[in-house]
Formats: sequence, structure tokens, C-alpha cells
Amino acid sequence: MENPVDEVLDILDLEPLERNLFRGRSPKVGWQRVFGGQVIGQALVAVSRTVDPGRDIHSLHGYFMRPGDPQVPIIYEVDRIRDGRSFTTRRVVAIQHGEAIFSMSASFHTPEPGLAYHLPMPDVPMPEDLPNEDELRANFLPAMPHPMRTYYERARPIELRPVEYQRYQQSGTPMAPRFNVWIRTTRRLPDDPAIHRCVLAYASDMTLLDTSLIPHGRTVFERDIQGASLDHALWFHGPFRADEWLLYAQDTPFSGGARGFSRGLIYTREGALVASVAQEGLIRPRPDLAGAAA
Repeated sequence: MENPVDEVLDILDLEPLERNLFRGRSPKVGWQRVFGGQVIGQALVAVSRTVDPGRDIHSLHGYFMRPGDPQVPIIYEVDRIRDGRSFTTRRVVAIQHGEAIFSMSASFHTPEPGLAYHLPMPDVPMPEDLPNEDELRANFLPAMPHPMRTYYERARPIELRPVEYQRYQQSGTPMAPRFNVWIRTTRRLPDDPAIHRCVLAYASDMTLLDTSLIPHGRTVFERDIQGASLDHALWFHGPFRADEWLLYAQDTPFSGGARGFSRGLIYTREGALVASVAQEGLIRPRPDLAGAAA
């Protein structure tokens, strides 16, 4: 069986079809729709391959428009909007069955010095002081709802060590609107910084939508919650390795109208802020689905 990290690197290695045109595939894991982080990561790969070396991605803003079909390839069409003296702008559309499923704008910047400041990292336990995935499986999985338990039992490319892991023991209990989780790939990545940025883009969509449900005592794993990412914004601030521990400090300041808004700050274990994330997602209550078969 292919290692999950190798599989992520494989799906991020898009096939060039023509100038500005790329093809990506989805993993064969039985998902009903394409994981949003996969589309973000592949879209970032597509635009990055049209930018001259020496300019790094500093921001991306994407919209999800239709569910992706994991059974067919995704075509990424890049529009080279502008190449300026210090900034490069790109737009990419992901297409399946002749229709757009995702669009993204991205901006690249030539590195230069300037004023520097960042918000300090939250005071949380280090990953070594938290239950690892084996301990989570042994001690917390039996109490988790079945869909959540299935998710954590599956081999995944990103290791998660939640700080507020008690949440998984208190299903149905509203909690403070924040979620801190340490993340890293389950094995070492190549040294190319572009790969680490694309993998972080992939991982940045894993827990953000679910964070918006914490103050309601709900999760995206419940059958009567129709959840989906609607948009996704990511800003890169500094260098990092996605195969070393990063703290993903998330909070959710608002939910309403069947939508939830969540934010995230991503820090190295040394406390450097290396990326920021924002997302609005669909969190539509569907009582009619509560008794639906799995």
C-alpha cells in the first residue's frame, strides 16, 4: 500500500497538458467528493508552475463552487494576469465535467526587507506533552461518534495532536470557540520550500470548518450537519517545514445563516508566525438526515 505522504506528493505532482493547462487526480480512498484541501494544494501547484523562480507565494484566495468528483481528473486552467516588477498575479479555475468547481487568485512577491511584527503564539502544551495518535486511538476513539472514529482510524498523511482533545470525549457539549492542534506530515518531505507550502495549503482545510461548530457542541461528522468549505484564504508569512510540528491555532468569531466563519494562525514550535488562514463554510442543520443510513 502506498504511504499516505507519498500519495499526497503524487497527487500534487500535476500533469502538464499545454501551456497554462494541467491535470490532477484524486486518491482512491472512497470519498464521495474531493477533499477541499486537495483542490487548494493542486491549484497552488498549477499557478506556481507559471511563475518565475525567485518569487514566492504570499497569498491565495479561493472559492468552492461545486463538489469535486473523485472518479475523474481535474483540469486546472491558469490565467497569467500580471507579471510586475515585484509582484506576480495569477488566477486558476479547476474544471470537471465542463464546469468550474473551484477558482483561486494567487499573488507572488519577490522577497524584500521591511518592518516586522507578529502576534505571539498561544501558550499551549508542546506536541510531546499531548496524546499521540496511538494514544488517541486507544483512549478516546471508543467514545467518539462512528464517523469521527472512522476518520481517525484511517491512515492519513498529516498527523494531528489536538490540544483540546477533551472535545472528543464531550460530544454535544458547547465549548469555547477555539481549537489548537499541532500538525505535521507523517514522514519527511523533500527540501523544496514550494512543496512545503503546497502541503500546508492541503492541510489548512482539514480542521477549520469543524472549528466553526465547536461553540454549538456539534461536528462535521454528524449526519444531520451538511458541511462544506465555501471559500478559503491563506497568507504565507515566513519559511517553515510542513514535516516539522506546526501549531494551527484556530478560532471561530461568528456563525449564522447556516454559515460559519473560522480563522487560523500557524506557528512553528519556536513561536514564529508563518501563515494565516480564514474560511467561511456551510454548516447547515439538516434534521431530515438524522436518521439516514450511513
